[in-house]
Amino acid sequence: MKSIYLEKIRAQNPLIHNITNIVAANFSANGLLALGASPMMSDSEEEMVEMPNLSQALVINIGTLVGKEQKAMLLAGKTANEKGIPVVLDPVGVGATSYRRETVRQLLSEIKFALIRGNAGELATIAGEAWEAKGVDAGSGDVDLKSVAQRVAKQYGCVVLISGEVDVISDGIQTATVHNGTPLFPKVTASGCLLSAICGAFLAVDSGDHFAAALEACVAYTVAGELAAQGLTSQVGRFQIGLLDELAALSPETIVQKGRINE
Repeated sequence: MKSIYLEKIRAQNPLIHNITNIVAANFSANGLLALGASPMMSDSEEEMVEMPNLSQALVINIGTLVGKEQKAMLLAGKTANEKGIPVVLDPVGVGATSYRRETVRQLLSEIKFALIRGNAGELATIAGEAWEAKGVDAGSGDVDLKSVAQRVAKQYGCVVLISGEVDVISDGIQTATVHNGTPLFPKVTASGCLLSAICGAFLAVDSGDHFAAALEACVAYTVAGELAAQGLTSQVGRFQIGLLDELAALSPETIVQKGRINE
């Protein structure tokens, strides 16, 4: 693959509006800054009509869901659709409760998403597959994740990125797997949420090629994670800080050289 979008992010410094959870907000903001994007964290319903006029992408993350956020998400998503900026959905823990499932169902029915990014359990739930979820963790199940990604992508007319030991990206026609990463990722809370935010930055500069942007975002992030994990075993604090450092230092050449992709 070629690295097309990383340098565009750093040149354009796109503003990424995040409606996200209290666990992820700080880490996501710092990760976007490290990459070269500009974060805006707002879930106030009163701002949701104006915010898409300022932003180049919207990331909706349902991690710590409350009623007022649901209304803000719907309003922001619809306004972003009207303005033509890409919208990313991170359906955190969608299988955990009926409230989360109903919220995601409503978001998917009323907002056109460019990308859905979640773990295997979250996407299996959206696809209607049997899965044993454990809170916001991936849980366990026996399904073909490529098939799940393809079906959900076709159903909602978007790109799907399923994060895990092997990441799966599909737009329903093209499908790729990314084999970079580190076991330290799930040891750091909000590491998946940060990936969703970073996908928003890549989609913000992609001129409509959301599959290519999501693929490069995934490779860039997992390569940065690999580099941050070098020499570490259980030092998750050092890994978290190192990940931000590696995102800031990442180059297009490193993405191309170290990315392990099957397309």
